[in-house]
Amino acid sequence: MEESVDIHLGKRLRWRRRHMGLTQQDLGVACGVRFQQIQKYESASNRMSAAVLWRLATVLQVDVRYFFDGLEINAQPSAPQLIEDDRQASAG
Repeated sequence: MEESVDIHLGKRLRWRRRHMGLTQQDLGVACGVRFQQIQKYESASNRMSAAVLWRLATVLQVDVRYFFDGLEINAQPSAPQLIEDDRQASAG
């Protein structure tokens, strides 16, 4: 499930970057990361933190919600699943 969200975010990132005519290098410089990191975000090899999403949204001149547009509702965990995940994280 998480992978589908990461893939969606990566696709949205790639589309917006290309739409603005930016290379991965351009975007990396503007965000303070190497182009390889942008590659990893776009391919969903690495997850984007909230801070990274915020920085990317600012540089790409979009609201941070842009990255989540079109995300399937069933890709989101239910509240009971989130509570269970929290319990497991606390126990381990």
